[in-house]
Amino acid sequence: MAKLTVLTINCGSSSLKVSLFQASGERVRFHYKHLDSNHAQNYDIAFKALLQDLGNIQPDIIGHRFVHGGEVTEAARLLDKAERARLESLIPLAPLHLTSNLLGVDLCTKQFNCPQIACFDTSFHNTLPEIAYRLPIPQSLKMRRFGFHGINYAHVAQQLPLLLGEVALGRVVIAHLGHGASLCLLENLVSVDTSMGYSTAGGIPMGTRSGDIDPGVILELFNRFDSAQLVALVYHQMGLIALSDGESSEMQALVESDSENAKFAVAYFARQVRAAIGGYAAKVGGIDALVFTGGIGEHARLVRALICEPLAFLGFHLNADANALDLTFLNTLTSKPILIVPADEEAEIERLIRHWSLTNPIKIKGEYS
Repeated sequence: MAKLTVLTINCGSSSLKVSLFQASGERVRFHYKHLDSNHAQNYDIAFKALLQDLGNIQPDIIGHRFVHGGEVTEAARLLDKAERARLESLIPLAPLHLTSNLLGVDLCTKQFNCPQIACFDTSFHNTLPEIAYRLPIPQSLKMRRFGFHGINYAHVAQQLPLLLGEVALGRVVIAHLGHGASLCLLENLVSVDTSMGYSTAGGIPMGTRSGDIDPGVILELFNRFDSAQLVALVYHQMGLIALSDGESSEMQALVESDSENAKFAVAYFARQVRAAIGGYAAKVGGIDALVFTGGIGEHARLVRALICEPLAFLGFHLNADANALDLTFLNTLTSKPILIVPADEEAEIERLIRHWSLTNPIKIKGEYS
């Protein structure tokens, strides 16, 4: 089979990351930041900048990261009209992401004449046992924990055996910490628990999302706001931006700030993350390794220190010098492994697309417009 030129498109909650994997093996990266104020509009602007940067390059196939895939078990699916319509019906479950994901598909359809593939964050968590995915609500409501950030969790899981050997097959917690954030517990390199639930608003606090919150709070807010206002509040006005009293939703800005509000937001975030890590240890009887990934996980040294400091009772001891240099291994010699694995959803999307193309031969150009 001939080598393909693959374009991967990863629209996150605050940036657009794109990689062009050329048939020659070369990889070219593109990154467009700050999409959070008016997500769809800014995504359109970023995408137009991408098209300008690509010039005359025409990919053979395009892969899109989709945050939510619903109940499907496949990791990758062809984006035909039926699949696009199905994904549009899921927008209420991830409004911050799916609208832009679909906009990216439509913009690519106008520009390129090749197959487009949806790759789903939720698919990695299909291995969750019932005790992890069930919600304590009537089953007749047909709602469950889905879990997210799965494309990056899959990428990290691919790297762990090379870094940890047999320890990778044990109980590993991955902390995907960024503007959107979650944690995942792996056993035998598969997901057995994760912090995000039915929607992308749950779990630990994030840039503009609260994470888990007393349902009574939401009921009270429902009495105070109409549905559109409540959606805007839940997805755009909670989390770090609220904890810092409006100062910033960006962890870097909060870490660099001297204000008490910023310090509080950072401390609150770290406390909730380490509480989740401790919770996983209680569920499975201990943790064998801790992995940081995502923008905060890879770069916010203070946050890593605040998370790890109280975890000594679990056998985790942070090496301050290694932490200051953002090294791969952050643990002391007597500690269980603590490491950084850089996020790379685009590499995993490319891997999924190449695997998909082996069993779904690409048709001739001209059939996808």
